[in-house]
Amino acid sequence: MIHIKTQQEIDIMKDGGKILAEILKKLSEAVKPGITTQNLDRLARELVLFYKVKPAFLDYGGYPAVVCTSVNDEVVHCVPSEHQLKEGEIISLDMGIIYQGFNADAAVTVPVLAPGQNHMQWVASYPKLSKLLEVTREAINAGTKQAKVGNRVGKIGHAIQTVVERNGFNVVRDLVGHGIGRKLHEEPQIPNYGPANAGPELVEGMVIAIEPMVVAGNWRLVKGKDGFSYNTADGSPAAHFEHTVAITKNGPQILTTL
Repeated sequence: MIHIKTQQEIDIMKDGGKILAEILKKLSEAVKPGITTQNLDRLARELVLFYKVKPAFLDYGGYPAVVCTSVNDEVVHCVPSEHQLKEGEIISLDMGIIYQGFNADAAVTVPVLAPGQNHMQWVASYPKLSKLLEVTREAINAGTKQAKVGNRVGKIGHAIQTVVERNGFNVVRDLVGHGIGRKLHEEPQIPNYGPANAGPELVEGMVIAIEPMVVAGNWRLVKGKDGFSYNTADGSPAAHFEHTVAITKNGPQILTTL
């Protein structure tokens, strides 16, 4: 069943989404060589206390952490560990919070820069990884633009797949976006691929999580050793961006932004 939100509920989700965006910004700024992904989870725990929100992922299906920290070929849901980040790696920070009874869910993939290195220098040093992140950002933007009243869910996935494959990358098939609200995962599912005429029609008041997971190689996945994560089967790097988006009469409204 698809749960339609009132404007008041969407406003609450927007307030929560802004807090989540601030937390992810602080986590992204903490990414550097030598920091462990467990350190990032400790920071995430401190931030949910500071902002007086609840972590949505902790204990969800038994997940033992507040943030998912997926590095390189780890696509999503990787449990933070003693892995020390190294210059040249990329890391997906995926996190959810609960604010006034409503969930917000977002993710960003960022590079691990060398000390003193700026972003443009990183782009020059790692052009393929840079393109992977750029294309995944372009894909989520293209998909979000299709989150309009009257469109079918398939238009979102079709737009994402078109951007990704046009640039020589692939979209993960086994994992999809989702509806979101009082529950972290609600109907409908939001695939990142497929025909534009597939799926239910988007109506005003729906809130969905759009989250393209893009890989440089084959899209097939294997389960990670931690029991929660998914890795690319061929070891190719992956990028993941996610926003919580409301369907409004005035077009898509991204709720997880500053």
